Amino acid sequence: MPATHWQKSTYSGDSSNCVYVAATSTGQVHLRESDTPDTTLITTRARLGELIRALKSSALETPAQR
Repeated sequence: MPATHWQKSTYSGDSSNCVYVAATSTGQVHLRESDTPDTTLITTRARLGELIRALKSSALETPAQR
């Protein structure tokens, strides 16, 4: 199995709470946080794109809106 190349999000800055992302040759996208690196979320580029677009358009409710 090839090594996973993790990249830190540019939005993470220098803080200790960083988000990392890695793409695989099979089209999967892996996400993890620096404080729990052994826990990985796996999705596809399409689904991650849908989530990002929804967040940018404020289509998702925040806890305060519920």
